[in-house]
Amino acid sequence: FGSRLPQSRSPGLAPGARRAMAKAAKKSGRKGQEPVTRDYTIHLHKYMHRIQFKKRAPRAIREIRRFAARAMTTKDVRIDTKLNKFIWSNGVRNVPTRVRVRMSRKRNEDEEAKEKTFTLVQHVPVESFKHLQTETVRDD
Repeated sequence: FGSRLPQSRSPGLAPGARRAMAKAAKKSGRKGQEPVTRDYTIHLHKYMHRIQFKKRAPRAIREIRRFAARAMTTKDVRIDTKLNKFIWSNGVRNVPTRVRVRMSRKRNEDEEAKEKTFTLVQHVPVESFKHLQTETVRDD
């Protein structure tokens, strides 16, 4: 028992190295809130597994929100009406298998808003999902 290290210490790291790593992560977090636009393909089918029929479309919308919040690191996610219509186009039960979306992280114009940035999620109609990758869109 005496040879065991305390839980707080990590082997292989110098005492100040962890603090430096934490500081670097904090600095890069600030830069992470720049406005940016990316196109993603969301595979909704895997999120709909074992979800009862009458809850599928609402769950798909929630999963898109969750995906966007994780990808863009914003809590405030706004879903465009055209994307909502596309998700609901086949009814509550038959949610599309995949959806191509454009996520735009934008600055909040409202001064007294809790979050400095929000994410706008819009539908991008595509013929086929084959060989599509995540792409950063240039805002010109």
